[in-house]
Amino acid sequence: IVDLEIEKIDGILDKIKADPEPFSIKRTETELWQKIRSKCTEGRRMGVGITGEADMLAALNLQFGSDESISFSENVHKNLALAAYRSSVDLAKTRNAFPLFDAKRETENPFILRLKAEDANLYEDMVKYGRRNIALLTIAPTGSTSLMTQTSSGIEPVFRISYTRRRKAQPGETAVFIDDTGDQWVESKVFHHAFKDYLLQIGLEESKIELLSNEEVTEYIANSPYRNSTAEDIDWVQKVKMQGVIQKWVDHSISVTVNLPEETPKELVEEVFYTAWKSGCKGITIYREGSRSGVLISDNKKQNEEQSPELLETNPPKRPKRIQAKILRFQNNQEKWVAVVGLVNEKPYEIFTGRAEDSIAILSTVDEGWVIKKKLEDGGTRYDFQYKDKAGYKITIEGLSRCFDEEYWNYAKLISGVLRHGMPLKYAVHLVSNLNLEGEHLNTWKNGVSRTLSKFIEDGTKPIENKCPECDTDALQYQEGCLSCGSCGYTKCG
Repeated sequence: IVDLEIEKIDGILDKIKADPEPFSIKRTETELWQKIRSKCTEGRRMGVGITGEADMLAALNLQFGSDESISFSENVHKNLALAAYRSSVDLAKTRNAFPLFDAKRETENPFILRLKAEDANLYEDMVKYGRRNIALLTIAPTGSTSLMTQTSSGIEPVFRISYTRRRKAQPGETAVFIDDTGDQWVESKVFHHAFKDYLLQIGLEESKIELLSNEEVTEYIANSPYRNSTAEDIDWVQKVKMQGVIQKWVDHSISVTVNLPEETPKELVEEVFYTAWKSGCKGITIYREGSRSGVLISDNKKQNEEQSPELLETNPPKRPKRIQAKILRFQNNQEKWVAVVGLVNEKPYEIFTGRAEDSIAILSTVDEGWVIKKKLEDGGTRYDFQYKDKAGYKITIEGLSRCFDEEYWNYAKLISGVLRHGMPLKYAVHLVSNLNLEGEHLNTWKNGVSRTLSKFIEDGTKPIENKCPECDTDALQYQEGCLSCGSCGYTKCG
């Protein structure tokens, strides 16, 4: 392939040379292709890779990410590296080494020393004859290739056993989903190919496989070689550990993605990167669920799409035990109010608000902290508030619920449920603002919740009812949590 590549580059250079333009115009293009040819011929770099690692482990009934599977995979890639380098040395005997080869430059190379420790004869021949290629191994992103071969991708676990796949709609096709960039997509149901083979082997008829419910598929997976082995199931630490031991036997980089749930905090992402560096990985990719409009969609994750007339149920993300919280303070009808807003992925997940005089004093002096959900011995739950003091010590205040009026707290739990189920903030604010509550104090609470949630609405967002009371135009929009009119300058906070 390297020789064919050089042939093609020579053809390009001949074409440029034959073009009628003067050399002053062709100089940049000529020098570019000459540099490419030089790199190809001097190093003869190539990248032998693999795909289907997860399917291999499943076929051997090894759970992906287990210590046993990691040890087995390391042995596979060690033998692949030894075989590849032996072939390159054998080629060098008859076709010469790559022009830049110099054994003295590699005497301290960790990768070469690992080969030497495993096969002393290989190293002796390499010093004597050289090798044909400067580097030989890689594990590329084999997404499309694995689709064609119907295997798992590279050294990745199976992404999902059963999922809905999206592809861009072609002219004439009816789109079922339009993403946030305006691209149109069609969907199809997909089973992982090797899992489907497994179902056939245990006696399931092919015509019945497509009709399996999500619950039935879940049960079959739990009893299959793929149990606890998909990208959503495995421990990311074990996955990074596997990449690290394989990287020892791959001279180029490895393409791997760590799939993290949507509620993953930034601190955990930092830990993934640090663990990858510590394990010897040359690079790593992290994908946090929901960070972009996906191409693969979990079967049990319904999407609320504008074009669908169905009323779709949604499952809220599981609440982490500890979430970030912002503390907001404001005047409301001559009263001082405070709000604790729990955030997941920097979006409001829960809210507790009330008069400052009813809350603990510290909430009137700090700006942020954490809300911690704690299980009690009687089966109930308690919410604690934690913050850092000026010296950097973490102070925990137990029982956040006692900081607010009980009636406020119960209503706040209802509003928090709406937020967790994904209602867009402007709709949540509209809902709260239009609640019919008896009693002045509850209406004051309602205004406090609306004001607080509005702080998190993106500037420029139009409200549900955007008729300006001053100039009667549809020009109201949120700016820094306040409704302002882009036509006359009216502001509701003014």
